[in-house]
Amino acid sequence: MPQWLKYGGMNLEEAKLRQLLKSLTIEEKIGQLVQLSGEFYNASDISMGPQRKLGITQRMVDLSGSVLNVAGAKQIHRLQEAYLAKGGHAIPLLFMSDIVYGYKTVYPIPLGMGASWDPRLIKRAYENAAEEAYAGGQQVAFAPMVDLVHDARWGRVLESTGEDPYLNAQFAKAMVGGFQSGLKDGKGIVSCVKHFAGYGAVEAGREYNSADMSMSNLYQNYLPSYKAAIQAGAKMVMTSLTTLNGVPATADKWLLNDLLRKQWGFTGVVISDYASIYELTQHGFAANEQDAAYKALDAGVDIDMKSPCYANGLKPLLEDGRLSEEKIDAAVWRVLSLKNELGLFEDPFRGSSEALEKANLLTPAKRQLARKVSQEAMVLLKNERHLLPLNRSGHRRVALIGPYADESKMLGLWAIHGYPKDTITFKHGLSEYLDTSRLTVEKGTDIIRDADFFAESGRPEDQASGQISDSATEKKHHDSAVAAAKRADIIIFAGGEHTLQSGEAGSRTKLRLPDNQQRLLDELATLGKPIISVIISGRPLVLTDVLADSDAVIQAWFPGIEGGHALADIIFGAYNPSGRLSMSMPAVEGQAPIYYNHLSTGRPEKTSQHVGRFVSRYTDAPTGPLFPFGYGLSYGKVTYHQPTIDQSQISSAQSVTIRVPVENTSEIDRTETVQLYLHDEVASIVQPVKRLIDFKRALVPAGETLMVSFVVKADRLGFYNQQGKYVIEPGKFELMIGPNSDETQTVEFSLKD
Repeated sequence: MPQWLKYGGMNLEEAKLRQLLKSLTIEEKIGQLVQLSGEFYNASDISMGPQRKLGITQRMVDLSGSVLNVAGAKQIHRLQEAYLAKGGHAIPLLFMSDIVYGYKTVYPIPLGMGASWDPRLIKRAYENAAEEAYAGGQQVAFAPMVDLVHDARWGRVLESTGEDPYLNAQFAKAMVGGFQSGLKDGKGIVSCVKHFAGYGAVEAGREYNSADMSMSNLYQNYLPSYKAAIQAGAKMVMTSLTTLNGVPATADKWLLNDLLRKQWGFTGVVISDYASIYELTQHGFAANEQDAAYKALDAGVDIDMKSPCYANGLKPLLEDGRLSEEKIDAAVWRVLSLKNELGLFEDPFRGSSEALEKANLLTPAKRQLARKVSQEAMVLLKNERHLLPLNRSGHRRVALIGPYADESKMLGLWAIHGYPKDTITFKHGLSEYLDTSRLTVEKGTDIIRDADFFAESGRPEDQASGQISDSATEKKHHDSAVAAAKRADIIIFAGGEHTLQSGEAGSRTKLRLPDNQQRLLDELATLGKPIISVIISGRPLVLTDVLADSDAVIQAWFPGIEGGHALADIIFGAYNPSGRLSMSMPAVEGQAPIYYNHLSTGRPEKTSQHVGRFVSRYTDAPTGPLFPFGYGLSYGKVTYHQPTIDQSQISSAQSVTIRVPVENTSEIDRTETVQLYLHDEVASIVQPVKRLIDFKRALVPAGETLMVSFVVKADRLGFYNQQGKYVIEPGKFELMIGPNSDETQTVEFSLKD
């Protein structure tokens, strides 16, 4: 009889689960708090393998409670069966993985999802991701990353939905809800929200750097998305690798216990990020690994991901009396409760199988949804003289040129379960609209021509092989591209970042196209042909030079496996672009961090009180972004008429309704994202110049006027003070409504005592 059937093949009642906990030895308890990666279970020579590198015993490997980033039903069944066959209490392993923006069906990066401004659609994407991951044996997804981001230099902006706390909170709820929607039926997977807290505020945009901020800023801007995820039912939280206000998040008792558990009522599992407990010693916050183990567990971290601290440190701490067994039991109880809730004592494999994978992975319906998400994620930034959409039935010849013209590796750094072979390239997508006589495709240049970059990115130097062409081949690519462009009527340039230039450990100070790509685009621009530039990236780039060379520009992000189809749909008008930026695009790198909802300054750039030099501005660059938060173009034209409100004064128990007529004056239907911002004119602490409080995506039919309305309750008018308390103060307020954060119309009202 399989060991796990000793529990009767069913979930355990609380009393039996308590009995199981009580029966465990201290080593078995500690094992439940240790997470290792797959190679620990595959090493053929354990004395020379990963166990030795990490410094833990084979006994602790045999007792470990969870596994990181092992994929596929076959592999997971093999590991689970081998683990359970070792006897003992046969507590099943918990399998966790990075499923950040899709499993096998890879969607656009979350920053692109944020640009959709469509949480309902994104929830469906995460439901599909959970369905695929469940079939493949996954039980916990390390996602969503809900860190608010302001600085495009930081590589992990790729994983965020942007710079606004309200918008991020809507996506946090949608993503958690999508992952966990199947749990009620014994399916779905657990969402592990990360990185708690403030990881996106690392100074200078440098990876793993410190974050420091006021309590008001933390509560007002950085905490809302985490709180929304917890309120949506997230069952696991991952700590940040970094320090927040001088304390490493992985050992921050106020953050993990007082705030997360006591204030917010979180009862789930807290897991460290990769080796972040060990790194408490590197921070100078813990004297050694044992001290690090004590401080992390005491703060409330239940599972130690990929470090030796709990495995080697908890038992000695217990023996010398520094740590109580009750503290260990509390963490183990949370881990066992999650395993029980997932049904692992009933079925350690949770129904996963190769047959289920075959039926659920990369289905036509899932690919169609990925296409839809990619369409909504792409942002049209420029469209001079209405160059787009192109007429597919015309006779103009198109040259598709650039390193991403026929490149399948455009999924981004965290699509670790996806395969480029499943990706629809831009060439493939365009070829469904144009026959071969009208479409020429040329690479033109490599994505990046810097051999040192690949070595510095943690890859062997020979990683550049196949990435960087020799000089003769590069010249051939260049000459062929220029010749094709000369023969064409329209040029589509497809360029952008290399996958390794963004994502974790992808911090950059230069945010432009690689030099070789910009030189090629500059040369193409001298030909006098209309140019459509398509930008692939994991962050907002500085596109000043691209704009100067291009008649139309589409920000496509890393667009997922259906990116080629989505781009072609937009270029040929089968889909009217509706994406709106969820992160401001800097005009120059020196503006970063740049964001729309900054605090009011005493000397704003536009003021009658001061003239000339002595205002808040740069002397060598514009103050504002190249493109603001909420910006994006569509085909056709809409006009926002004068907004109105139903009353000019409200009490704390009332609400105000704002209405704006949005008129489509063109002959094409378009989806408009109407954005509502608030400004508190006078408050006890300085307020942002504006902040998003609501939005609506609405289809505005051609030639029609749509009345869009919002109800704003008085409780939305407050803010968090320096003690982290939410306060609502009477006074005057401005409501600003429009298509983006820059182009708004304002109405005023007041809140009375």
